[in-house]
Amino acid sequence: VGGSHYFSHALLSAVSVLVIACPCALGLATPTALMVGIGKGASAHILIKDAVALEEMRKVDTVVFDKTGTLTEGRPQVTGWLWNRPSDTDYKNILYAAELKSEHPLATAITQALEKEKIVPASIRSFENIVGEGIKISNGPDIFWVGSQRMLQRFNIHLSETLSNGVKTYEQEAKSLVYFGKGEELLAVIAISDSIKPTSYEAVKILHAQTKYLCMLTGDGHLAAQAIAGELNLDLFKAEALPQDKEDFIVSLQKEGRTVAMVGDGINDSQALARANVSVAMGKGTDIAMDVAMITLINSDLMLLPKAFKLSKMTVKLIRENLFWAFIYNMIGIPIAAGVLFPAFGILLNPMFASAAMAFSSVSVVLNSLRLNWKQL
Repeated sequence: VGGSHYFSHALLSAVSVLVIACPCALGLATPTALMVGIGKGASAHILIKDAVALEEMRKVDTVVFDKTGTLTEGRPQVTGWLWNRPSDTDYKNILYAAELKSEHPLATAITQALEKEKIVPASIRSFENIVGEGIKISNGPDIFWVGSQRMLQRFNIHLSETLSNGVKTYEQEAKSLVYFGKGEELLAVIAISDSIKPTSYEAVKILHAQTKYLCMLTGDGHLAAQAIAGELNLDLFKAEALPQDKEDFIVSLQKEGRTVAMVGDGINDSQALARANVSVAMGKGTDIAMDVAMITLINSDLMLLPKAFKLSKMTVKLIRENLFWAFIYNMIGIPIAAGVLFPAFGILLNPMFASAAMAFSSVSVVLNSLRLNWKQL
């Protein structure tokens, strides 16, 4: 329009629009923020394997913890024995042999205690792991078993009044209990203590301040779980939980409309970790837990969890800021480059200045992302 006199202006405007409308900054906005956020997490001992988790964590309103090795030290020690009959060394030999084959953290505590007594493991003929309950072995014609209270139900065993009182006392002291039996006879109850991490108290306090709903899952009995949950001031707990129970618990929370983060360290947590919206593993836990989890707390310090939530919010905020810088130059520059000011003021945007503005939008995005490195978690 206007004849050849305006062709040069039209060509100049077209080139300027094409140059300044380059979407480089838009393409950089999200990846650069995520890369810097992941790097920031790594420097703080938070290993983020899935960038989606970094964005999803800010939406989490419910955190579910495993107990052993997550809220507690994960270094259990035997603190008491209740024998239903004289503690014959032969039975300790069998117990030692059985627990040597088990991978459960409580089994390690029992083997360490028996090692101090110079117990020698007996020879066993077969070994069976019963998921979420315990183990079963054979020694000659006899069947022996070691495990949780569910093993009592499996073998139809009822505790005597004396043993029942002792068990209740141990549970009220937040002790984990392991039952050892021969066929349908209970031989012993073993009390194991695993102290709460000092950092767990402060981490729970901070998470409550972040308005998180906090839950605990454990295979321990109800009284022991209640004691731990009460000491830490948790909102909800589930005791005697099998791996499937833990997964079902996560699903039930999600059906209530909650966004759930699961924090665990063991093989029996892997189903729940896979089901949660965000999964967090402890660095000193099992390989399968770390393999399933989106985020790993490298030094198993729960104080890193509130920092991970804060990092998520900071990273998402950074992405939004980057999108602003990616768009603002275009929003202002494209109309000017197209000649909106030319009819009234005779102003056209030189392609050289358009290219500078386009480049500076990318520089702005990168520099804004790098600011995260200097912020405190």
